[in-house]
Amino acid sequence: MAGILLVEDDPSVRTALELALTRQGHSVTSYATGEEALDHIRSRRPEIAILDVMLPGIDGIEVCRRVRKLDQLPVILLTARGDDLDVVVGLEAGADDYVVKPVEPRVLDARIRAILRRAESAASDRITFGDLVIDRGALKVTLAGKEIHLTPTELRLLLELVRHPGQVLNRRYLLRVVWDHTHIADSRLVDACVQRIRAKIEPTPAEPVFIHTVRGFGYRFSPP
Repeated sequence: MAGILLVEDDPSVRTALELALTRQGHSVTSYATGEEALDHIRSRRPEIAILDVMLPGIDGIEVCRRVRKLDQLPVILLTARGDDLDVVVGLEAGADDYVVKPVEPRVLDARIRAILRRAESAASDRITFGDLVIDRGALKVTLAGKEIHLTPTELRLLLELVRHPGQVLNRRYLLRVVWDHTHIADSRLVDACVQRIRAKIEPTPAEPVFIHTVRGFGYRFSPP
């Protein structure tokens, strides 16, 4: 059972999702505004937050952005069909995943469980690449002795790349093993997540030395 924060301003949608997720065994707390969501996170941190993009006042993307400044809380965005710009901006703000409305509760539940599995998965070894140290047992990454804070999804993607040094991993494969997705149209999840990881571990993100893009294929972890 997961402790879920659900933020949706449409009462009918909010009630339907809350009931459906509760039936799936989750503990759900729901709100209609971003302000209420931020207050809740400060006082009672949930295990995962599900945020509608279009909220009155502080919207879901801004809530995600503010959360990311202080916390690695997993975030799923709910977005209207066809709002590609919202998806891109949301992923850049640090969202782990997105679900398109109208929401199918079983799909949302599957995405929640996949993210929580990523947060829990760990191995028991420590890997060093120069100044970059990845402790898979402690789920901790340091660069030049300074801890780098990664979301569970970012960490899972980095660990998957590190497992295959020098190999090109295509976006379809990464979607399947990191996000449990099979739809190639979701490949922007991979691209946005790579960009966020680079911003945290690369000395110069625009000229990466760890995670390299192989155009038309995917990404390769090739430490210097």
